[in-house]
Amino acid sequence: MSQAHDLTTHTARIAAAYVSGNHLPAADLPAALRTIHGALAGLGRPAAAPAPAKPTEAQIRASIRPDALVSFEDGRPYKTLRRHLTIRGLSPADYRRKHGLPIDYPMTSADYSARRSAISQAIQAGRGAPVLQAAE
Repeated sequence: MSQAHDLTTHTARIAAAYVSGNHLPAADLPAALRTIHGALAGLGRPAAAPAPAKPTEAQIRASIRPDALVSFEDGRPYKTLRRHLTIRGLSPADYRRKHGLPIDYPMTSADYSARRSAISQAIQAGRGAPVLQAAE
């Protein structure tokens, strides 16, 4: 027997068993058969991954903190998202597109950017890098 024949046979048996124990108007029978057939045909196939929900504007604002950016990939805070995204095979543009983020969504936290800027300015002024004190 062919696979299509088996699928049709199983669909008919399941439909007959359902109709024998339940009231089903004749007009609804074709739709029931299509539903059963489709369900049987889909067995063994991997389910399609649902599309990730886009964050709301409030969630986007909350993800941008002065000390870190909260990733929409894993929910963890990062000083910079570039390495985190690269590991996952995403570019900043891909990440913004995937999560519906604005084009100006930052990839580096404000505190980290300011600290790196201060170090760069100190080096350019010839004073050497400032000594960073450990947090107490």
